[in-house]
Amino acid sequence: MARMRAVDAAAAVLQKEGVRVLFGVPGAAINPLYSALRDNGQIQHILARHVEGAAHMAEGYTRSQPGHIGVCLGTSGPAGTDMLTALYSASGDSIPILCVTGQAPRSQLHKESFQAVDIESIAKPVTKWAVTVRESALVPRVFQQAFHIMRSGRPGPVLIDLPFDVQMGEIEFDLDTYEPLPVYKPSATRAQAARAVEMLNNAERPVIVSGGGVFNADAADRLRAFAELANVPVIPTLMGWGVIPDDHPLMAGMVGLQTAHRYGNATLLAADFVLGIGNRWANRHTGSIDVYTKGRTFVHIDIEPTQIGRVFGPDYGIASDAGTALDLMIEVARELKAAHRLRDRSQWAEQCRARKREKDMQRKTHFDAVPLKPQRVYEEMNKAFDKNTRYVSTIGLSQIAAAQFLHVYQPRHWINAGQAGPLGWTVPAALGVCAALPEAEVVAISGDYDFQFMIEELAVGAQFKLPYLHIVVNNAYLGLIRQSQRGFDMDYCVQLSFDNINAPQTKGYGVDHVAVAEGLGCKALRVHTPEQIQSAIAQARAWMKEFRVPVVIEFILERITNISMGTEIDNIKESEELAQTSLDAPTAIALLD
Repeated sequence: MARMRAVDAAAAVLQKEGVRVLFGVPGAAINPLYSALRDNGQIQHILARHVEGAAHMAEGYTRSQPGHIGVCLGTSGPAGTDMLTALYSASGDSIPILCVTGQAPRSQLHKESFQAVDIESIAKPVTKWAVTVRESALVPRVFQQAFHIMRSGRPGPVLIDLPFDVQMGEIEFDLDTYEPLPVYKPSATRAQAARAVEMLNNAERPVIVSGGGVFNADAADRLRAFAELANVPVIPTLMGWGVIPDDHPLMAGMVGLQTAHRYGNATLLAADFVLGIGNRWANRHTGSIDVYTKGRTFVHIDIEPTQIGRVFGPDYGIASDAGTALDLMIEVARELKAAHRLRDRSQWAEQCRARKREKDMQRKTHFDAVPLKPQRVYEEMNKAFDKNTRYVSTIGLSQIAAAQFLHVYQPRHWINAGQAGPLGWTVPAALGVCAALPEAEVVAISGDYDFQFMIEELAVGAQFKLPYLHIVVNNAYLGLIRQSQRGFDMDYCVQLSFDNINAPQTKGYGVDHVAVAEGLGCKALRVHTPEQIQSAIAQARAWMKEFRVPVVIEFILERITNISMGTEIDNIKESEELAQTSLDAPTAIALLD
């Protein structure tokens, strides 16, 4: 046992729990913890330019690899409220991050003192646990419990609020014998796995819908092994994209109203059985439940028991970690195969592959227009980037088009804010990925508005040598909102274009992103024609290697391009149709739901 400040114990627990990188912004109320981190000396700190940025960096860090937990720090008051968007984003996508805030001394709580806000109460709806620690002796055990809660069951974020005097309190703590708490994860039984496989085996045209929970369980290899054993096509959700390579014979495409493939929707509609694992039946994936479920039997496997039946009642549900369930289902399927009782799915699998090859199921990408059409940008990206590239994106037409046109081949190589989709997320999240994987090729994708929201975080990449390539597709519009506003016969408050008096070269597109990026210590260039795209990417790669900073490529797009989407998976309007039709208001609203 040793006597130490509570914050010294907290820093030691962070190290024992595997934390190697922190993201944050210091301040008076959190300075005691910062002094403990300085004395500890084993954890790198990356200084963000905005506390929300630090929290999104923690998200990117966690999402990049299994076992990582991103941690962000901030002072009292607005630092905690700035973190709320990231806590919501992490909660919605089952991502464990730890946010630690300083707080006014206990004697000043509930007295409207400077920067003393009840962040515990504010954060509770968007965390697994939010707590203000009121006794110094509790500090190391609260941190221990936080990691236990984040890792157990459905993963998610935790916020710990530390009053100044609690941080400074002297406590007794035995670091040498400290151990993380065992993680709790519900597990399927053999009988449950056998029932699920039996139902799949009885179906004529089964598919597997694989969500982000498969990544949380580090079970992508087992998902693919089960699909190959049963010869069943796989439909990844947006959060599960990469669970099976895009060029795998059993990759059937994504399904949904926006981030989907034509052949993926067609395959789901042709299926008679769906095994959902680690997914939450998000509405952008399903559209209306009546259309999505009609004529199909459903099995749903999820680590969170109350997730089963939340959106619709499946025909059979199993509360289980995805990896444990897959282990058992593989075992059952192998026994059926050995007994010659596992059905031959060759004909159905080939039908899905043939559908994927049909010309009518492919969207056109090869346009020579100037200004650029976004489809051509993604076509050229597919040529330039290999199967090891990791993409980061969040929301908007840029993300929707990326999901429709890009290719992903490995788990966690598409890193996306799924449920919340906050603007500004992409820059800091990409930096978090770079901090976790300094040798990876990271390519972020933003529209101009997402890019502008937290553009200041580029300076973090320059200061801490976190190189990545940021693709900015600039149409000087809030493109997704503009497309939705067609239903109201308006184009209102969504134009970002203006004549920049300091940058006539932007030609009415407004902000000079190249100049801003360069001013923040990064490299940047602008592309106007298809012929410039490959050389620009080559130049960006050379700069990243030479300077070890983020590099921005701005693509000047045509102002208006409608991206394929619809209100039902059987009623998707393709981009060429949308260019010629108007939308009614309910349809326009549904496109954003």
